[in-house]
This record gives sequence, C-alpha cells and structure tokens, in this order.
Amino acid sequence: MHLKRWITSITALPFLFLMIYKGGLLFAVSVSIICFLAMWEYFRIVFNTKGNTISGIILLMGSIVGPVIIWSAYKNALDFIIIIVAFNLIISGLFTVTQFKSDQFILENFNKQLMGIIYIPILLSFLILIRNGTDGMLWVFFLLFVVFAGDTGAFYVGSYLGSHKLCPSVSPKKTIEGSIGGLSSNLIVGVFFKYVFFHSLPLGTSILLFLLIGIAGQAGDLFESALKRFASIKDSGSLLPGHGGILDRIDALLFAAPVAYFFKEYLF
Repeated sequence: MHLKRWITSITALPFLFLMIYKGGLLFAVSVSIICFLAMWEYFRIVFNTKGNTISGIILLMGSIVGPVIIWSAYKNALDFIIIIVAFNLIISGLFTVTQFKSDQFILENFNKQLMGIIYIPILLSFLILIRNGTDGMLWVFFLLFVVFAGDTGAFYVGSYLGSHKLCPSVSPKKTIEGSIGGLSSNLIVGVFFKYVFFHSLPLGTSILLFLLIGIAGQAGDLFESALKRFASIKDSGSLLPGHGGILDRIDALLFAAPVAYFFKEYLF
C-alpha cells in the first residue's frame, strides 16, 4: 500500500504543478473536474444506506451546481454563487414537494445534496479565490504542501508510533501520536515556506495559521471518515491507488482552504 501511495503521488505531481503554475482556465477546469468527481464519490457514500431510494433529479442538480460554483469563483462572480445555490434550493425543493407523498426519503435526500454542495464546491471555491489573488500561485503551493505534509506526517507517525486512539468511534486507526506528528509536519513545512517565500509575514500569526490549517485538515479527514463509517465504506472510491478516491485525497484540503483564505485576505 505504501508503494502504491508513493507511485500515485509521484505520478500526479507533474500535472498538479502544471495546473497550479499556469492558473487561470487550466486551474479552474481542473478543479471543476475534481469537484465533479468528488461530488459523485460523496453521493456514493451518503446514498449507500440500505433501503433508501435515490432521486436522480436531485443528484443531477447537485452535479451541475458544483462545477458552476467553481466557475463562478473563477470569474469572481461571488454573487452568482449565492444565486445558483438559491435556485438549486428552489428547484430541488419544488421537486421534493411533488415527490414527498410517494418517497419517504426525498427530504433526507434533499438535505444530503445541500450538504454536499456546501461541503465540496463551496469549500473548493476558496482554492480558486486563493489562486486568483495576490501571490496566488505561492499560496496554493504553500497550502497544498502544508496539508499534504500533515497528512503524511500523521500517517507515518501514527503507523509506527501510534498507541493512543484519537477518535476510535469515527476512525479506529487514527492516533493522538499521529495527530501530533501531523501538526508537527504542518509547522515544519509552514515555517520553511514563511522564511523562504513569505518573509514579510509576522511569525506569530504565521505559526497560528500553520497550526489551524493542520487542525482544520485533521477535522476534514475525520469528517469524511464519519461519513464513510456511517455508510460502512472504506474508501470514497478507487481512482487513486493507495489513496482511495478523490474525496479521500482532498478531504483535509476542503476544511483547510477557507482557513488559509481568511488569514491571507484579512489577517496578513
């Protein structure tokens, strides 16, 4: 598994670097594709509960709305994001009302779709906003390196030194030692970026950012684990050998991106 994990990461790196370096349309399209795939993995998880019917219209709306939100963020049309979410609520809500009598799970399905829209495209849109801002390329690289360092540090420290369970009801394999190892990795990589690329950022606020990115990332990881555990699913998908699915790879990033955007735009 470790070998597959590293092979997948090394294979994906050139494209990852290219899309971040180029930015613009390539970055927006790439994130839109990631959003679409992650949404379908999310639907696979939340609609896996036995006995529930699945509404194709609600899933279709969620799949369309996701990339539109990403595109709106790319165009800096933040007001249109509010509009598209509102229209999704109206259209899906109207469909829910018409099917309420015949489908006892329709309202639950509607709620799951709305949560998915907030969870994936809304949170991913912060990545677009960061890339489009001042020093956006550096900030996206910084965010990805800090998040992935935390994920890698937690994985290996937890694997070899972990003995105290962090949250066994959600993820039995995650440990307190792994969590500390992840935060330490967040801090080390963050400090490296601060001194090499972000000389003007205050050290104290920067350290707070690195740690909060790490905490948010671990929260995102545990949140997706809770979804999968409820559905009795090990991985969100199998698209990335050694990693699982797209959502398994970006779960920490989804929660960390808004934190980085807030610090970048309002505290630095």
